[in-house]
Amino acid sequence: MAVSQLEAVAVSAGPGSYTGLRVGLATAKGLCYALNIPLITINTLQLMAMAALQEPTDLLCPMIDARRMEVFTGLFTKEGGEVMPAQALILQADSFFEVLQRSTVTFFGNGSGKFLPVLQHRNAVFKQITTDARHATTLAQRAFEANAFADLAYSEPFYGKEFFSPAAN
Repeated sequence: MAVSQLEAVAVSAGPGSYTGLRVGLATAKGLCYALNIPLITINTLQLMAMAALQEPTDLLCPMIDARRMEVFTGLFTKEGGEVMPAQALILQADSFFEVLQRSTVTFFGNGSGKFLPVLQHRNAVFKQITTDARHATTLAQRAFEANAFADLAYSEPFYGKEFFSPAAN
């Protein structure tokens, strides 16, 4: 495909790695500006949920490692609908307790491994699910058809929590 054939650029806008999000969004914005095409931003956790839609549980819980016992996470339905918005969460034994009382949940992503030894519940399922750019196509197409474009000048990454630098203190 030639660059001139692009009609829009979709990019994962977070949560995730500070540097990765900034570089990815800056690159996407540069392409959109140079080609005069719209920008589509996609929530990383919703993108991950798209990779797990075939799981037999009621809900999907992607987790991105955010250091120590913290993850970026959200809850999604099997149709990709958001049940719990993206947030930074410190994992504890009672995390998701109320949800697990009424629903089965698949936990996955590079942050789910640290939750496995902490959570003991019959409705919790832990899986290794691979997510890649293919899983963004449905979300990007939906956004494109709905003209749900990000503001090229003012869109920012969603970090999920404030940036912390020990050097700044």
